[in-house]
Amino acid sequence: MTSERDTGRHFSLKLLSYLIALLLIAAPAVAQPLRVMTFNVRLLTADDGANSWDARRDLVVEMLRSEDPDIIGTQELFKRQGDELVARLPKYAWFGEGRRGGEADEHMGVFYRRDHFRVLDSGNFWLSDTPEVPGSRTWGNLYPRLVTWARFERVADGATFTLYNTHLPYRDEDEPARKRAAGLIHARLKILPGNENVILTGDFNTTPDNAVHTTLTATLADAWIASRKRSGPEGTFHAFTGRPERRIDWILFRGPKILRAKTVTTHRDGRYPSDHFPVVAEFELEAGNAPL
Repeated sequence: MTSERDTGRHFSLKLLSYLIALLLIAAPAVAQPLRVMTFNVRLLTADDGANSWDARRDLVVEMLRSEDPDIIGTQELFKRQGDELVARLPKYAWFGEGRRGGEADEHMGVFYRRDHFRVLDSGNFWLSDTPEVPGSRTWGNLYPRLVTWARFERVADGATFTLYNTHLPYRDEDEPARKRAAGLIHARLKILPGNENVILTGDFNTTPDNAVHTTLTATLADAWIASRKRSGPEGTFHAFTGRPERRIDWILFRGPKILRAKTVTTHRDGRYPSDHFPVVAEFELEAGNAPL
Protein backbone atom coordinates (compact mmCIF):
# COMPACT_ATOMS: atom_id res chain seq x y z
CA MET A 1 0.00 0.00 0.00
CA THR A 2 1.08 3.53 -0.67
CA SER A 3 1.39 5.55 2.50
CA GLU A 4 0.14 9.10 2.91
CA ARG A 5 3.76 10.18 3.28
CA ASP A 6 4.67 8.63 -0.09
CA THR A 7 1.62 10.18 -1.72
CA GLY A 8 2.50 13.59 -0.30
CA ARG A 9 6.10 13.29 -1.46
CA HIS A 10 4.97 12.30 -4.96
CA PHE A 11 2.57 15.26 -5.13
CA SER A 12 5.30 17.66 -3.92
CA LEU A 13 7.72 16.43 -6.57
CA LYS A 14 5.11 16.85 -9.32
CA LEU A 15 4.27 20.34 -8.08
CA LEU A 16 7.97 21.27 -7.96
CA SER A 17 8.53 19.98 -11.50
CA TYR A 18 5.50 21.95 -12.70
CA LEU A 19 6.71 25.16 -11.08
CA ILE A 20 10.21 24.74 -12.55
CA ALA A 21 8.71 24.21 -16.01
CA LEU A 22 6.63 27.38 -15.63
CA LEU A 23 9.69 29.36 -14.60
CA LEU A 24 11.65 28.08 -17.59
CA ILE A 25 8.84 29.04 -19.94
CA ALA A 26 8.40 32.47 -18.38
CA ALA A 27 12.10 33.28 -18.13
CA PRO A 28 13.22 35.67 -20.88
CA ALA A 29 15.81 34.40 -23.34
CA VAL A 30 19.28 35.62 -22.48
CA ALA A 31 20.74 37.40 -25.48
CA GLN A 32 24.36 36.64 -26.18
CA PRO A 33 26.84 39.32 -27.31
CA LEU A 34 26.54 40.31 -30.95
CA ARG A 35 29.56 39.12 -32.95
CA VAL A 36 30.15 41.05 -36.18
CA MET A 37 32.83 40.23 -38.76
CA THR A 38 34.13 42.19 -41.73
CA PHE A 39 35.84 39.94 -44.25
CA ASN A 40 37.24 40.56 -47.73
CA VAL A 41 37.04 36.98 -49.01
CA ARG A 42 39.17 37.60 -52.12
CA LEU A 43 37.39 37.26 -55.43
CA LEU A 44 37.30 34.30 -57.80
CA THR A 45 40.41 34.54 -59.94
CA ALA A 46 42.67 32.00 -61.61
CA ASP A 47 45.68 34.23 -60.96
CA ASP A 48 45.94 33.20 -57.30
CA GLY A 49 47.30 29.72 -58.03
CA ALA A 50 47.74 27.89 -54.72
CA ASN A 51 45.62 30.60 -53.09
CA SER A 52 42.66 30.14 -55.42
CA TRP A 53 39.17 29.96 -53.97
CA ASP A 54 38.94 26.19 -54.40
CA ALA A 55 42.15 25.79 -52.41
CA ARG A 56 40.98 28.18 -49.67
CA ARG A 57 37.30 27.33 -49.36
CA ASP A 58 37.60 24.66 -46.68
CA LEU A 59 39.87 26.89 -44.61
CA VAL A 60 37.35 29.74 -44.87
CA VAL A 61 34.61 27.39 -43.64
CA GLU A 62 36.84 26.20 -40.80
CA MET A 63 37.61 29.78 -39.78
CA LEU A 64 33.96 30.88 -39.86
CA ARG A 65 32.84 27.85 -37.92
CA SER A 66 35.48 28.57 -35.26
CA GLU A 67 34.78 32.31 -34.97
CA ASP A 68 30.99 31.82 -35.15
CA PRO A 69 30.01 35.41 -36.04
CA ASP A 70 26.36 36.40 -36.00
CA ILE A 71 26.75 38.84 -38.88
CA ILE A 72 29.39 38.94 -41.63
CA GLY A 73 29.88 41.85 -43.99
CA THR A 74 31.89 40.51 -46.94
CA GLN A 75 33.63 42.18 -49.83
CA GLU A 76 34.70 40.74 -53.22
CA LEU A 77 32.18 37.95 -52.83
CA PHE A 78 30.88 36.16 -55.92
CA LYS A 79 27.57 34.34 -55.82
CA ARG A 80 29.26 30.97 -56.19
CA GLN A 81 31.34 31.66 -53.09
CA GLY A 82 28.36 32.76 -51.05
CA ASP A 83 26.30 29.74 -52.05
CA GLU A 84 29.14 27.32 -51.33
CA LEU A 85 29.68 28.81 -47.87
CA VAL A 86 26.04 28.55 -46.76
CA ALA A 87 25.85 25.02 -48.19
CA ARG A 88 28.63 24.08 -45.75
CA LEU A 89 27.42 26.37 -42.96
CA PRO A 90 23.64 25.90 -43.08
CA LYS A 91 22.88 27.99 -39.99
CA TYR A 92 23.73 31.03 -42.16
CA ALA A 93 21.82 32.74 -44.94
CA TRP A 94 23.23 35.44 -47.20
CA PHE A 95 21.98 38.17 -49.53
CA GLY A 96 23.40 40.88 -51.76
CA GLU A 97 23.48 42.19 -55.31
CA GLY A 98 26.30 42.28 -57.83
CA ARG A 99 28.03 45.62 -58.14
CA ARG A 100 26.77 45.95 -61.73
CA GLY A 101 23.29 44.87 -60.67
CA GLY A 102 21.93 41.32 -60.83
CA GLU A 103 23.89 38.29 -59.67
CA ALA A 104 27.09 38.61 -61.70
CA ASP A 105 30.34 40.16 -60.52
CA GLU A 106 31.32 41.02 -56.95
CA HIS A 107 28.80 41.38 -54.13
CA MET A 108 28.91 43.12 -50.77
CA GLY A 109 27.35 39.91 -49.46
CA VAL A 110 25.88 39.96 -45.96
CA PHE A 111 25.66 36.70 -44.01
CA TYR A 112 23.63 36.25 -40.84
CA ARG A 113 22.75 33.52 -38.34
CA ARG A 114 19.19 32.56 -39.21
CA ASP A 115 18.61 31.20 -35.71
CA HIS A 116 19.73 34.43 -34.04
CA PHE A 117 18.50 37.22 -36.34
CA ARG A 118 15.80 38.04 -38.84
CA VAL A 119 15.99 40.64 -41.62
CA LEU A 120 13.39 43.40 -41.26
CA ASP A 121 14.44 45.34 -44.35
CA SER A 122 17.37 45.46 -46.75
CA GLY A 123 18.64 47.12 -49.89
CA ASN A 124 21.53 48.65 -51.79
CA PHE A 125 22.74 52.04 -52.92
CA TRP A 126 25.59 52.81 -55.26
CA LEU A 127 28.46 55.14 -54.41
CA SER A 128 27.90 57.51 -57.30
CA ASP A 129 25.96 60.60 -58.34
CA THR A 130 22.94 58.33 -58.92
CA PRO A 131 22.88 56.05 -55.84
CA GLU A 132 19.60 54.34 -56.74
CA VAL A 133 20.77 53.27 -60.21
CA PRO A 134 22.25 49.74 -60.09
CA GLY A 135 25.76 49.58 -61.53
CA SER A 136 26.14 53.37 -61.70
CA ARG A 137 29.73 54.59 -61.76
CA THR A 138 30.95 58.19 -61.46
CA TRP A 139 33.70 60.15 -59.64
CA GLY A 140 36.38 58.43 -61.75
CA ASN A 141 35.69 54.99 -60.29
CA LEU A 142 37.14 52.11 -62.29
CA TYR A 143 34.35 49.79 -61.09
CA PRO A 144 30.89 50.38 -59.63
CA ARG A 145 30.93 50.60 -55.83
CA LEU A 146 27.98 50.13 -53.51
CA VAL A 147 26.64 49.69 -49.99
CA THR A 148 24.49 46.69 -49.12
CA TRP A 149 22.46 47.35 -45.98
CA ALA A 150 19.95 45.63 -43.75
CA ARG A 151 18.01 46.22 -40.58
CA PHE A 152 18.15 43.19 -38.28
CA GLU A 153 16.07 42.10 -35.32
CA ARG A 154 17.46 39.69 -32.75
CA VAL A 155 15.15 36.73 -32.21
CA ALA A 156 15.91 36.42 -28.49
CA ASP A 157 14.77 39.87 -27.37
CA GLY A 158 13.76 42.04 -30.33
CA ALA A 159 16.88 44.23 -30.25
CA THR A 160 17.50 45.89 -33.61
CA PHE A 161 20.36 47.45 -35.52
CA THR A 162 21.14 48.64 -39.04
CA LEU A 163 24.17 47.28 -40.87
CA TYR A 164 25.94 48.99 -43.79
CA ASN A 165 28.58 47.00 -45.69
CA THR A 166 30.86 48.44 -48.37
CA HIS A 167 34.11 48.27 -50.34
CA LEU A 168 35.81 51.49 -51.45
CA PRO A 169 38.10 51.79 -54.53
CA TYR A 170 41.72 50.74 -54.14
CA ARG A 171 43.97 52.83 -56.42
CA ASP A 172 46.07 55.75 -55.16
CA GLU A 173 44.31 58.04 -57.62
CA ASP A 174 40.93 56.99 -56.15
CA GLU A 175 41.36 59.12 -53.04
CA PRO A 176 38.83 61.77 -54.22
CA ALA A 177 36.32 58.99 -54.96
CA ARG A 178 36.89 57.44 -51.55
CA LYS A 179 36.24 60.81 -49.89
CA ARG A 180 33.02 61.31 -51.84
CA ALA A 181 31.91 57.77 -51.02
CA ALA A 182 32.53 58.40 -47.32
CA GLY A 183 30.54 61.61 -47.57
CA LEU A 184 27.58 59.81 -49.16
CA ILE A 185 27.63 57.04 -46.54
CA HIS A 186 27.83 59.65 -43.79
CA ALA A 187 24.84 61.51 -45.26
CA ARG A 188 22.78 58.31 -45.48
CA LEU A 189 23.60 57.40 -41.87
CA LYS A 190 22.48 60.83 -40.69
CA ILE A 191 18.99 60.11 -42.03
CA LEU A 192 18.59 57.22 -39.58
CA PRO A 193 17.02 57.96 -36.18
CA GLY A 194 19.57 59.12 -33.62
CA ASN A 195 18.83 56.20 -31.30
CA GLU A 196 19.19 53.53 -34.00
CA ASN A 197 22.06 51.11 -33.43
CA VAL A 198 24.35 51.28 -36.46
CA ILE A 199 27.27 49.12 -37.60
CA LEU A 200 29.37 49.80 -40.70
CA THR A 201 31.67 47.08 -42.04
CA GLY A 202 33.99 47.31 -44.99
CA ASP A 203 37.27 47.27 -46.81
CA PHE A 204 37.98 50.99 -47.04
CA ASN A 205 41.30 50.66 -48.91
CA THR A 206 42.83 53.42 -46.83
CA THR A 207 44.30 53.77 -43.36
CA PRO A 208 42.68 55.49 -40.36
CA ASP A 209 44.96 58.55 -40.63
CA ASN A 210 42.87 59.66 -43.60
CA ALA A 211 39.93 61.93 -44.44
CA VAL A 212 37.71 58.90 -45.11
CA HIS A 213 38.10 57.73 -41.51
CA THR A 214 37.69 61.28 -40.21
CA THR A 215 34.43 61.73 -42.11
CA LEU A 216 32.91 58.46 -40.96
CA THR A 217 34.03 58.73 -37.34
CA ALA A 218 32.36 62.12 -37.04
CA THR A 219 29.28 60.09 -36.03
CA LEU A 220 30.63 56.56 -35.62
CA ALA A 221 33.28 55.01 -33.37
CA ASP A 222 36.04 52.71 -34.61
CA ALA A 223 35.67 49.34 -32.85
CA TRP A 224 39.41 48.64 -32.93
CA ILE A 225 40.25 51.98 -31.32
CA ALA A 226 37.31 52.04 -28.90
CA SER A 227 37.79 48.52 -27.56
CA ARG A 228 39.85 48.05 -24.40
CA LYS A 229 40.25 44.36 -25.23
CA ARG A 230 42.02 43.71 -28.53
CA SER A 231 43.85 40.72 -29.92
CA GLY A 232 45.75 40.04 -33.12
CA PRO A 233 47.78 42.43 -35.26
CA GLU A 234 46.53 45.91 -36.04
CA GLY A 235 47.08 45.53 -39.79
CA THR A 236 44.63 43.57 -41.94
CA PHE A 237 45.87 43.43 -45.56
CA HIS A 238 48.71 40.91 -45.92
CA ALA A 239 48.64 39.68 -49.55
CA PHE A 240 48.59 36.00 -48.47
CA THR A 241 51.87 36.41 -46.57
CA GLY A 242 50.50 36.56 -43.03
CA ARG A 243 52.48 39.79 -42.51
CA PRO A 244 49.91 42.61 -42.47
CA GLU A 245 50.83 45.95 -43.98
CA ARG A 246 47.90 48.30 -43.32
CA ARG A 247 44.65 48.45 -41.33
CA ILE A 248 42.16 48.98 -44.13
CA ASP A 249 39.34 46.72 -42.90
CA TRP A 250 37.23 48.45 -40.26
CA ILE A 251 34.14 47.98 -38.16
CA LEU A 252 32.58 51.30 -37.17
CA PHE A 253 29.54 51.65 -34.92
CA ARG A 254 27.08 53.81 -33.02
CA GLY A 255 24.88 52.72 -30.13
CA PRO A 256 25.93 49.29 -28.86
CA LYS A 257 28.69 48.86 -26.29
CA ILE A 258 31.94 47.45 -27.66
CA LEU A 259 33.26 44.53 -25.65
CA ARG A 260 36.29 43.35 -27.61
CA ALA A 261 37.87 43.41 -31.06
CA LYS A 262 39.98 40.80 -32.79
CA THR A 263 41.99 40.38 -35.96
CA VAL A 264 41.63 36.75 -37.07
CA THR A 265 44.91 35.17 -38.22
CA THR A 266 43.71 31.61 -38.85
CA HIS A 267 46.06 29.73 -41.19
CA ARG A 268 47.09 26.19 -42.05
CA ASP A 269 50.22 24.91 -43.76
CA GLY A 270 51.20 28.41 -44.79
CA ARG A 271 47.80 29.12 -46.34
CA TYR A 272 45.31 31.79 -45.27
CA PRO A 273 41.56 32.14 -45.85
CA SER A 274 42.14 35.39 -47.76
CA ASP A 275 44.69 38.09 -48.51
CA HIS A 276 42.94 40.12 -45.77
CA PHE A 277 42.65 39.15 -42.13
CA PRO A 278 39.00 39.16 -41.04
CA VAL A 279 38.13 41.47 -38.14
CA VAL A 280 35.61 40.57 -35.44
CA ALA A 281 33.97 42.98 -33.01
CA GLU A 282 31.81 41.82 -30.15
CA PHE A 283 29.06 44.12 -28.88
CA GLU A 284 26.55 44.31 -26.10
CA LEU A 285 23.32 45.07 -27.89
CA GLU A 286 20.34 46.12 -25.79
CA ALA A 287 16.71 45.93 -26.80
CA GLY A 288 14.52 49.00 -26.67
CA ASN A 289 15.52 51.36 -29.48
CA ALA A 290 12.61 52.86 -31.34
CA PRO A 291 11.36 51.12 -34.51
CA LEU A 292 11.83 52.80 -37.89
